[in-house]
Amino acid sequence: MANEKFDVKMYVLLPLVLLITVFLWAVPTSFYGIEALTATQQRVIALFVFAALMWIIEVIPNWTTSLLVIVLSLLTVSNKGIGFLCKPEAGELVNYKDLMAAFADPTIMLFLGGFVLAIVAEKYGIDVTLARFLLKFFGTKPKMVLLGFLIVISVFSMFMSNTATAAMMLGFLAPVLAALPSDDRGRVGLALAIPVAANLGGIGTPIGTPPNATAVRFLSEAGCEVPFMSWMVRMVPYVIIMILLAWFILGVFFPFKSKEVKIDIPKHEGKKTWREYLAWTVFLGTIILWMTEKLHGINSNIVALIPLGIFTATGLFTKEDIKEINWSVLWLVAGGFALGTALQGTGLAKTLINAIPFGSMSVVLVLIVAGLVCYFLSNFISNSATAALLIPILIVVAQGMADPAAANNASFVALGGTQAMIVFIAVCASLAMLFPISTPPNAIAASTGLVETKDMAKVGIIIGVVGFIFAFFWLTKIFPF
Repeated sequence: MANEKFDVKMYVLLPLVLLITVFLWAVPTSFYGIEALTATQQRVIALFVFAALMWIIEVIPNWTTSLLVIVLSLLTVSNKGIGFLCKPEAGELVNYKDLMAAFADPTIMLFLGGFVLAIVAEKYGIDVTLARFLLKFFGTKPKMVLLGFLIVISVFSMFMSNTATAAMMLGFLAPVLAALPSDDRGRVGLALAIPVAANLGGIGTPIGTPPNATAVRFLSEAGCEVPFMSWMVRMVPYVIIMILLAWFILGVFFPFKSKEVKIDIPKHEGKKTWREYLAWTVFLGTIILWMTEKLHGINSNIVALIPLGIFTATGLFTKEDIKEINWSVLWLVAGGFALGTALQGTGLAKTLINAIPFGSMSVVLVLIVAGLVCYFLSNFISNSATAALLIPILIVVAQGMADPAAANNASFVALGGTQAMIVFIAVCASLAMLFPISTPPNAIAASTGLVETKDMAKVGIIIGVVGFIFAFFWLTKIFPF
């Protein structure tokens, strides 16, 4: 059609991405200046660049890019790929089962269990009952109601999708926002409390947000296990402090005129049945098992499958509920895992460690630059995609600095080592909340029509900068793993 809008992404950026990928794929290995670089390793570099550019421009959905990365890896760098490409002389090949295992990685199972718990919690009114119970403690004074929303949303976001939490809490908050006077700036503060608390709350647990799950998986692969409770013991206090900071900032920038704010959350209707009691028991029991891993020894990834087994066997979770699982997030994360597998399996990680002097770099500079890159990217593309792209690369950097023979090893260990570095990157991804496009909760807040982009950016930059600096010292000096 003559008046059809020209699609710059499709007709300009996509061909450019493909051209860059083909160029990086086809040039002689000597082009990279990396000694002993093999053809398979060169292909992995091309795949990394392809994934990064596709995730940034998002000409197709991010999860689709992840799926493409897995398929291309299987075809071009696996031991069961295209015959003329996947020959031993091309370099070390990845076991195709290892790449396919990305879809059922233990961390994916951990996230899957979290999704199932959230779906059942919503289905049987656990979320509404908890919100109603917790918010009543904060009374009707506007500042206390604001604090109540920040705390409840952040707690929910530790165990549920922050997008689902934000959507649910907006439903509770919408009548309140409508009832407050149009000139009451406190309305903006309440609306902003939704994304701020949802983004910060997700930092508190390994299942709170995909970047956390990505960090846990690659740390485990590097021999630096972070148990569920170990993560919570360190990161929940960080979340509490950041939530109190957010409360102060929102209260200063958006003071209330009204003297009273009433929250009326409807009671979960319906007669209590054995199904609801079972849902509550399994919900609370799973969280307790996650938090007491050291006592019973059951890995948190295995614990995540317990509710799935019980709920499906008893009919609480049906084939219709399966459709509610956020498969796109799981596939997006799986693509990042597959990239990491290809990086290690082809020997590219080892080649880069030997070729690039990570061991002589300034540890502080590496941490700050990596954190800033993660924070910047996460404001414009999915924080899941950012983590999936950066964490596999930074694990390689960490391995270089973790080598006892490295000149900066003592400094690296003193600053918390691999665990501090990778968890810091995951935190930086969650701190990115400058714009409505930065995270789904931000978009939900913007949909109220009360929040201007400048207000979101003003609050976001303060929380981002303070959170960045605080996270650096918290993880490297104050409370390292």
